[in-house]
Amino acid sequence: MTGGARPRKRSITIAGHRTSLSLEQAFWDMLAAFAREDGVSINRLLTEIDEARETNLSSAARVYVVERLRGGAGLGLTRSAGSSGPPGSG
Repeated sequence: MTGGARPRKRSITIAGHRTSLSLEQAFWDMLAAFAREDGVSINRLLTEIDEARETNLSSAARVYVVERLRGGAGLGLTRSAGSSGPPGSG
């Protein structure tokens, strides 16, 4: 297993509350790219994911990334036109 496959815990703020979230570096990288693409902070993007989730936040964030990479809206969240695919695809 490579170092990138090991979950990394980060402190985040969701809806004004501090918490921590553990994700593999590849997911952190994609969340950061999506946030930049959408013109929001990672915390704001994670707040939106948190509000739409039906499972734990780590799983919801991973599903969101996979769905956006597949060209979907990611947990049904509405994104601006041209921002539903991988960075640079819209």
